[in-house]
Amino acid sequence: MRGLDASRLHRILIRGTNWIGDAVMSIPAMRELRRIFPHAHITLLVRPWVSGVYGNVDFVDEILLFDKTGGQRGPAGLLRMSAELRRRNFDAAFLFQNAFEAALLATLARIPIRIGYRRDGRGLLLTHGLRIDPAVREAHQAYYYLGIVSGLGLAPDRLRQPDASSLDVRVGTRPEGKQKARETLARHGIAPGTPLIGVNPGAAYGPAKRWLAERGARAADLLAARHRARTLVFGSAGEGKIAGEVAGAMASSPVVLAGLTTLEELMALLCECAVLITNDSGPMHLAAALGVPQVAIFGSTSEKATGPLSPRARVVREPVECSPCFLRSCPTDFRCMTRITVDRVVGEAEKLMAARHGSHPPAS
Repeated sequence: MRGLDASRLHRILIRGTNWIGDAVMSIPAMRELRRIFPHAHITLLVRPWVSGVYGNVDFVDEILLFDKTGGQRGPAGLLRMSAELRRRNFDAAFLFQNAFEAALLATLARIPIRIGYRRDGRGLLLTHGLRIDPAVREAHQAYYYLGIVSGLGLAPDRLRQPDASSLDVRVGTRPEGKQKARETLARHGIAPGTPLIGVNPGAAYGPAKRWLAERGARAADLLAARHRARTLVFGSAGEGKIAGEVAGAMASSPVVLAGLTTLEELMALLCECAVLITNDSGPMHLAAALGVPQVAIFGSTSEKATGPLSPRARVVREPVECSPCFLRSCPTDFRCMTRITVDRVVGEAEKLMAARHGSHPPAS
């Protein structure tokens, strides 16, 4: 174990990731740590905006917020947090966040064992600095985080036999989120039991990841008409424009919730959806973790690297020669997305909905 005595680790800190998608994809590694250290007290340190992902989980004992607001930005916030961690007397820190700051924080907190990848110039701050296996570039990103555990010899190297479908990213929702979701639906005149179609037209990385707004609108209209459903349009506060474009192109009357929900409420509302139509995004990963049926549309990115880890997910992509390019904006004709038709997406959604209810898809 490269000098690591696992039997001595009783209080463990995990520095979690800062993005929702990464937060979900790191869950299998956290589950591995819980399996390896069943009796340890495991604390997860994360930013407030991702903490809701872990609101109802069994693989960590405590969630600690790293919030550098209220006059505590920069060095002051870092010192305040390090002092808090020092008082807790952690035996080891697993740094899933890649940043130099994560290693500096653990060092300032005097955590004796600091584990993470040697990157971003932080190698000297780590007691157990790990090399990134080049093979991880060809596998799902969840194996990147699992590599932190297997790289120490604490767990088998699952990267050599990657089967992403077996990775467990399941999370739950809290009662408070469910109550807020019910109140939101009631406020918009949606009665309990009404079928709901979810649409997530945004993607934070850039427009190259977004399916055409008018096609998302058409797909939602078709599903809503066939199933007598209402449509919920999700998104962050910064995605209000694209959410509005989808809603404006719809013949039916959707409920636009972009920027209007907490993370916990979003998760609960996703659970109410019969199916979600989404791009490669944070809500896509949340839906996977919640077991929500979804059609995930990929263009500029790769489903092999960041696809939804769920048996209830169907990935739709067009195998064009320039995809995946991983660019924020398409420099050519956007063929990876323009060749994905409404009928194709609706067809996959119908299959998922039929499987959920044990029925056959309706005739077109």
